[in-house]
Amino acid sequence: MPGLEYVRADDVDSAVALVTADPGAAYLAGGTTQLDLLLKDRVIEAGRLVDIGRLPLRGITRGDGTLRVGALTTMEELAADQTVRERLPLVRQALLAGASPQLRNMATIGGNLLQRSRCRYFRDAAVPACNKRTPGSGCAAITGPARMHAILGTSEHCIAVHASDLCVALAALDAQVHIQGARGRRVVPLTAFYLLPGDRPDRETMLAHGELITAVDVPLPPPGTRSGYLKVRDRASYEFALTSAAAALVIDDGLITLARLALGGVGTIPWRAREAEDVLTGVPASDQAFRAAAAAALRDPFTVDGTAFKVELAKRTIVRVLQDLAGAQP
Repeated sequence: MPGLEYVRADDVDSAVALVTADPGAAYLAGGTTQLDLLLKDRVIEAGRLVDIGRLPLRGITRGDGTLRVGALTTMEELAADQTVRERLPLVRQALLAGASPQLRNMATIGGNLLQRSRCRYFRDAAVPACNKRTPGSGCAAITGPARMHAILGTSEHCIAVHASDLCVALAALDAQVHIQGARGRRVVPLTAFYLLPGDRPDRETMLAHGELITAVDVPLPPPGTRSGYLKVRDRASYEFALTSAAAALVIDDGLITLARLALGGVGTIPWRAREAEDVLTGVPASDQAFRAAAAAALRDPFTVDGTAFKVELAKRTIVRVLQDLAGAQP
C-alpha cells in the first residue's frame, strides 16, 4: 500500500488546517474502526493521519438544561457520568450495549458519531458493487444475501444500516453537534447531521472535508421523564442491533404529555420516529397506543430477501420499550 504519514496536531486550529489543506488527510482519534478499514480491510484510503487524541476536546460539563460532551470523551467516561446515570438512562444503556468495556475505554464520542457502515459488502474490497465505497458501481446488498441491513431511509442505491447505538439515543434527545472548520464554527442538529443515501451513498454526513466535531450538546429531559434503550441482537454479548429503540416519555396521571422515539438497526441513519411521537402525545399510556405508534414508525419499509423480518421485530421492540417505561417509576 502507499506510504502513510502520521502527524500529531498541537491544537484544534492546526489540526483543521492540516486536514483541510490535504485532500488525502483524515483525523485519527480512538481509531477503533478507522484503522481496520484503512489497514486491514483497505476499503478507505488516506495518505496522512492527523492525530487529535491529545487535543483539549475531552470532558463533560453540565450547563443550564444541557450536558456538553467533548468529542474526545470516551464512551466509558460518558457512561460513568453522574448526570447521565441520573437523568439520561437511555444514553447510558445505549453506551453499555454498544461496545465491550475494552472498546468503550478507547472509542470516542466524536468517533462514534462518524463510525462507518457495518454492511458486509462495504467492508469487503473483493465485492465490486458498493455505491458507498465506489459510487456508481451498484449495491450488492439489494440483490445478494442481506440481513443486517436497513429497511427505513433506503434507496435503490444503498440499504446499508447505521450501526451506532449511542446515536439512536442522541437522536431521540435532539442532540446538537458542534463543528469547527476552516471557515469557522457551526452547530447542527444531530437529526440533520446525517444524509440519506439517495443517489450518493458515499456522502454520509454534511461535514465538509477538514471539518472536525468538537463537542455534542445533549439536552436534559424534564425531571420525571422515563427513558430507556432496548437492543435486540443475535447474542447477549457484544453484537450489533437487529433492531433497537430509544424512548423517553413523560406520563402525567396516565396521559402521555411528551414522547420521544428513535430507532436503530433499521435505518440508513439514526432514525427519529416523529410520526410515532405524534401518535403517542396526548393519549393514555396503553398497549393500544404503543401498537399504533409502532405501526406509524414502520409505515413504509423497504425490504429485500432477508430483511422482511425486521418490520415485525422493530414493531415489537417499540411496544416493549414503551411498555417497560410505562410500568417504570418516574
